[in-house]
Amino acid sequence: MGDLEKHLTSTPVKEIMTSDVIHVYPEESIIKAFEKLLKYRISCLPVVDRERKIVGIITTTDIGHNLIEDRYTLDTTVGDVMTKEVVTIKPGEPVINAIKKMDEYGDKGEIINQLPVVDEDNRIVGIISDGDIIKFISRCIKK
Repeated sequence: MGDLEKHLTSTPVKEIMTSDVIHVYPEESIIKAFEKLLKYRISCLPVVDRERKIVGIITTTDIGHNLIEDRYTLDTTVGDVMTKEVVTIKPGEPVINAIKKMDEYGDKGEIINQLPVVDEDNRIVGIISDGDIIKFISRCIKK
C-alpha cells in the first residue's frame, strides 16, 4: 500500500471536514437560501430540523434549474424543493469512504461535491467537500 492510500484509509473524515456548517431550515424561503449560498460562496446547504438532524440538502444547481423553469413564487420554501434523500457520512469513517460515496452516488456520471457529516443520531456535525479532499491529498503528496 502506498503512502497516499495509507493516508486515505487511515485518516477519519473528522480530521479534514468543515465543522462550522452553514445550513438552512425547511421553512426558510428559497430566496434566503439563495442569499446564503451567494454570501458564503458555497454550492450547497444542508437542511436541518431544530434538533440539527439532517432532513434534506439544496444546491445551487437545484435552485438555478428551478429558477430557469420559473418554478418559484415568493412563498416557495426550502422544504418545497430540497432533495430529501441525502447521502451522508460519519465523522469516524476514513476519507476513502467519502471519495467512494461521492463517486458512487453522483447523478448521471457526475460526483457529489459535498457530503454532510452526521453523528449516530443523524445530527449534522460537519461537511466534507471535494475541495477538502483535494487539499488533503495535496498535503499528503507533499510529505
